[in-house]
Amino acid sequence: MSIHQLGRSSFGDPANAGKLMTIQEAHQLLEAWVPNERLRLHMKQVAAVMKAWAIEREGADEQTALKWELAGLLHDADWEKSPNDHCRIIIEELERHNIDPDVIHCIASHGPRYFGVEPVNSMDKMIYMFDELSGFIHAAALIRPTRYEGLDPKSILKKLKTLNFAAQVNRDDITDAQSRIDTPLEEIIQFVIDHQKDVA
Repeated sequence: MSIHQLGRSSFGDPANAGKLMTIQEAHQLLEAWVPNERLRLHMKQVAAVMKAWAIEREGADEQTALKWELAGLLHDADWEKSPNDHCRIIIEELERHNIDPDVIHCIASHGPRYFGVEPVNSMDKMIYMFDELSGFIHAAALIRPTRYEGLDPKSILKKLKTLNFAAQVNRDDITDAQSRIDTPLEEIIQFVIDHQKDVA
């Protein structure tokens, strides 16, 4: 991922707290902006894992879980449309639609080295964790005859050390993201496997 510093750390209007688009509206945006089915699948997988983590690990209510899910679903929405302005375009789109600033900040913080926005809360930290890890785990599943069936954290950890496998995945980002949360990496990997394996 190339570096596109956003040059700010404040996003959206606090008066819009609680204002969210529906999942259907978010999917319509993806259909319009993201022709690449593999990229859409990645965002759907991150969304599923984010929603599950919010509910199961954070005790989130329906509204909060929707915020986590929307951030996951839209975090790469402008990657294909405007690769040279990645993150900036979707942020501006969500600001125009008066979306909750928490969702926008979460999207802005999914790559702190690239966008210059630090994760500040658990939603921010987990999208940073899940983004690279989800894609890596999916790549590992695709080369197996049984795909996700029987895939375990130890094999993922081993592949992370094989630098020529899924070389585009930044291992340093995974390490940095994991250092910001208390959950062991092996446990997070299992969570991702469990919650994204059936996403289509």
